[in-house]
Amino acid sequence: MPLDKLTNSKYLFFATEKGLVKKVELSAFANVRRSGLIAIKIKDDDKLIWAKPTSGNDELMLITAKGQAIRFKEKDVRDMGRGAAGVKGMRLKGKDIIVGMGVIKIDKEKKRNYQVTTIMANGFGKRTGLNLYKVQGRGGSGIRTAKVTDKTGDITNAFVVNFDTMEAKDLIVISEKGQVIRLPFKSISELGRDTQGVRIMRFKEDKDGVAGVTWA
Repeated sequence: MPLDKLTNSKYLFFATEKGLVKKVELSAFANVRRSGLIAIKIKDDDKLIWAKPTSGNDELMLITAKGQAIRFKEKDVRDMGRGAAGVKGMRLKGKDIIVGMGVIKIDKEKKRNYQVTTIMANGFGKRTGLNLYKVQGRGGSGIRTAKVTDKTGDITNAFVVNFDTMEAKDLIVISEKGQVIRLPFKSISELGRDTQGVRIMRFKEDKDGVAGVTWA
């Protein structure tokens, strides 16, 4: 999206697989050379997964494969230069990784029905109201967002959406072996944080799993 179209955005907010976060003013990317620009300094064992526009007054949520989530204020992360590596957004346990990042717009005049949607590797999924997630300080280990078990598999996709705009849309889930299903977004059960969700996809082949999720 062209920078001049991001009228309500001031920053680009980055998040990595290992839980580092960073925000950079959009103006730092106003003139990008053909050879590109350095946007964030990444360690060899990490990956940049998300880059989303923010206003400077938003809240952020990070969600892990093992079912933890943290919600914190964007202002907890200072503005940095393009070459910086970022700061810790979430403390991870063991070999856990970040699999989802959501931007929560804070506007007292416009209420949004935010929900956290989690999809697990073995075809389970659920919706959970954002009101069940308290705002915490950046850098903590967060709280449980899903009960991850051998039955459900790890969380593979997680996102924060405004249900009022998503209610009429369809969720499209694609498996590693090419199987696709399409179902109404509102048909996914709304459940509490400490639950494993319900089955939304059954696989036709052995050792298959969820690869990607989108909506239309």
